[in-house]
Amino acid sequence: MQTVRYSLLIKGIVQGVGFRPYVFRLAKLLGIGGTVQNTSEGVYAEIEGEAAACDSFIDELKKHPPALAKITSIEIQKKEPRCERDFLIIESRRGVRDALISPDIGTCDACAAEIADKNNRRYRYAFTNCTNCGPRFTIIRDIPYDRKNTTMAQFIQCPECRHEYEDPYDRRFHAQPNACPVCGPRLFFYSAGELQQGDPYALFDEAIRAGRIVAVKGIGGYHLACDAKNREAVARLRKNKIRYDKPFAVMMRDLDTVRRYCHVDEVEEAVLSCSRKPIVLLRKKEDCGIAEETAPRNGRLGVMLPYTPLHLILMQNHDVLVMTSANITDRPMIYDDGEALGSLFGIADAILTHNRPIFRRMDDSVCMAVGGKVRMIRRARGYVPEPVRLRGNGSVILALGAQQKNTFCLVKGEDAFLSGHIGDLDDPDTEKCFESEIKSFMHLFDAEPDIIACDMHPDYVSTRYAERFRDKLPIFQIQHHHAHFASVLAEHQIEEKVIGLIFDGTGYGEDGTLWGGEVLWGGIGESKRIGHMLYAPLLGGEAAIREPWRMALAMMRIAWGEKAALEYFEKFGKVSSLLLAAGDRGINSPVTSSAGRLFDAVAALAGIRTHTTYEGQAAVELEQAIDESEEGSYGIDVGWEVDRMVFDWRQLIRDVVNDVRKGAGQGKIAAKFHRAVVRLLVDAASSAKRQYGSNIVVLSGGVFQNVYLLHHGLAELEKRGFDVYSNEELPANDGGISYGQAAAASRLADK
Repeated sequence: MQTVRYSLLIKGIVQGVGFRPYVFRLAKLLGIGGTVQNTSEGVYAEIEGEAAACDSFIDELKKHPPALAKITSIEIQKKEPRCERDFLIIESRRGVRDALISPDIGTCDACAAEIADKNNRRYRYAFTNCTNCGPRFTIIRDIPYDRKNTTMAQFIQCPECRHEYEDPYDRRFHAQPNACPVCGPRLFFYSAGELQQGDPYALFDEAIRAGRIVAVKGIGGYHLACDAKNREAVARLRKNKIRYDKPFAVMMRDLDTVRRYCHVDEVEEAVLSCSRKPIVLLRKKEDCGIAEETAPRNGRLGVMLPYTPLHLILMQNHDVLVMTSANITDRPMIYDDGEALGSLFGIADAILTHNRPIFRRMDDSVCMAVGGKVRMIRRARGYVPEPVRLRGNGSVILALGAQQKNTFCLVKGEDAFLSGHIGDLDDPDTEKCFESEIKSFMHLFDAEPDIIACDMHPDYVSTRYAERFRDKLPIFQIQHHHAHFASVLAEHQIEEKVIGLIFDGTGYGEDGTLWGGEVLWGGIGESKRIGHMLYAPLLGGEAAIREPWRMALAMMRIAWGEKAALEYFEKFGKVSSLLLAAGDRGINSPVTSSAGRLFDAVAALAGIRTHTTYEGQAAVELEQAIDESEEGSYGIDVGWEVDRMVFDWRQLIRDVVNDVRKGAGQGKIAAKFHRAVVRLLVDAASSAKRQYGSNIVVLSGGVFQNVYLLHHGLAELEKRGFDVYSNEELPANDGGISYGQAAAASRLADK
């Protein structure tokens, strides 16, 4: 029999997922000698044995890797045999950093069973994990992914844990966070600023039952927990957190509990239960017993299942808890223990914490299921830093994202590493986090950018950050809506020119106005604007976003004249006339073509929401008001001005006001409005197809987080023969902008 030897460099997510023990066991099974080790590039192995056995080894590696591994490439080279019969796992090797890092992984079934087993040494141990689950990205300081490079380095393993760690046949073999009650992290419970004696779990249960708020340290930061069925507790949490209306996420004990409180389909159940454990937006059942204050005026709940052993233990005596990020509204989530103990007692009554440090803040991911597919709303824990592919890229690109819902994107070759959710860069602490994470990513992935991409808006923090590279690197300023457009094209690897319907709040346009209801024609690198909403002024600037009645006032004046507009909003007195006068003089009244602002205006006209306390609230509540049993639709006219479509909403505004005056309910107005926007999508796409010939339509922008609009828009466009694509792996909102910027810059740089 011929003896051969090969070297294999395996790249992808192959560290922290049980890859080396898998390779070890496979080699032993096939009678192969050699070695395997972690390197900064991935996993490196040398195998030696009979040719057929080595071929089987490679074939099995490709077809059946460990469940959590993602192999992106295997580089195979032939070597001279060394008569090596034994197979060993050897010490990690440093070098050029090219290894991919695993996201944090929800607790596996085997670990869950251990913490529920009274006879197991890890019974009710909050830090149980193995190579199939547990913290990864939030504890890693450097690569390769070895214990000494994580925040677990300070915990010296006891003999039993060390035996597991060193046994290639144990599922905890080289599980870097491996620990037990003897040698691992511990829980601590503080109340009124003082450390409490006793069982932390019992103290937590007692506090929750008493209606108290408890800050709980998780994998990527602290949550604020309270009984989701206790109206007083939830209302007090809102007051303390200064978060008046925006829905809170909840954690439910298990899938049976979810089914009791929410409507849930197969796709939603699958994503709830997967190892990533995101928050999933589900339809709430009527009179289910969850406090209305948890998600005021909203028929949906953001639901997640327990994803750490600590959560599993805490949820044993509670079926549903509010579990929202521990911060004051619009500030970053707290993850540092010193900051938590120093500031959270202003919000929470107690703190349940532990002494395993969090190296990197990471929010919970949020998604929804529409059209049988999972759509990301916030991509963070469980997904980051798993790369998204950017086909054809050969540069190192740093794309800096938008001002709101910021993420940045560091692209190295065809791997696009998006950061977790950073947040709104208006806040100084969030800006610091933004800068710190950029440095961290550049270090971890050994990537110094040779291209910078940013938004066109001159006042964005991310744009100003790009200026630091002026005269050093090429900077590509990518128009906001083109970045949305490119994010879908690159995600779905669409190379041809297509139609883009990009609807969002506002983004800086090429002409200096604020765009937001756009039709684009083009490809990943470049596009041109071929249609937009009729312009209207933002009366008072950004204040019009927080006070939708101002948008309604402006649009009603355009649609029906000043007298009618002032009469309709007479309750606001002289403020209305002053705003219109300022608009006439161009004072703090930039014009916008925003689709999002049209939603705001209709919500205000219908009496649903005149002032907001969080971004998109008026549009969210307008969608929630839809009564699908009501018939009829408004219309938005599509006209052509020279070479550009203009979506004229004036008759729609007049029809809404007429319906209000006739006493039509909010549910009817909301239904007719949403049907009008769906019709607009079809009409705009059909007009663009006649002009440009493409049968492919792309939908992106924050407006397409509207479940009704996306579901019916996809269905109606497909019914008319269009091939329709929208964001799936990436958020349609500004959280996906950085990837689109990177994709566009990659193509422009190649010109």
